[in-house]
Amino acid sequence: MARKRSLLSGWVFSVFRDRLPVVMLTLYKALIRPILEYCCLVWSPSSIGDIQTIENIQRCFTRRVAGLAGFDNWERRLKLMSLQRRRQRYALMHIWKTYHDLVPDSTGLKPHFNNDGRLGVRLQKSPKLNNKADRRWANQLFNSFGVQAYSLWNSLPAEVNSCSTLESFKSALGFFLDSFHDRPPVRGYPVIGNDLIKANRKER
Repeated sequence: MARKRSLLSGWVFSVFRDRLPVVMLTLYKALIRPILEYCCLVWSPSSIGDIQTIENIQRCFTRRVAGLAGFDNWERRLKLMSLQRRRQRYALMHIWKTYHDLVPDSTGLKPHFNNDGRLGVRLQKSPKLNNKADRRWANQLFNSFGVQAYSLWNSLPAEVNSCSTLESFKSALGFFLDSFHDRPPVRGYPVIGNDLIKANRKER
């Protein structure tokens, strides 16, 4: 997938000569990013190497925008979230929709929601992993959406997870995500872990 998107990026640069930010961002959001995020809840990478591979596609594309070649990835100020943060945002919105019965409960989360007041809506009793299972399959299960949803959702404060409408949840989630650095584990920067939200909340 990453190789295919790199080839498509090359096609964009060969066909379109204009490098103005508005043009490049329109092309990126219309042609490149949707494919990088298609069904991301199913295949979302957990290894740092895979996360880096995907993030590098966005980094390489934005480096070609006019006037931004001399800035590093975090100083280009194009108002682009990292792809990792966008995947986590999608996951959180899907969990919220599951709680409010707006999407099918395909992972069995619904029975585990509990509103305890002070902490807001929480997910209780995450799935237990079999310690005797093959390590490869155990790791895949641990990194799956059905398991990671618990820690991801429970990292939200009550003022976010208790929102009653999708628009208010999106707004509160946006403010929450903007409250700490969007630094995925990419080459050239200190690695804080493979989970942006949990790693940043530990730093605060």
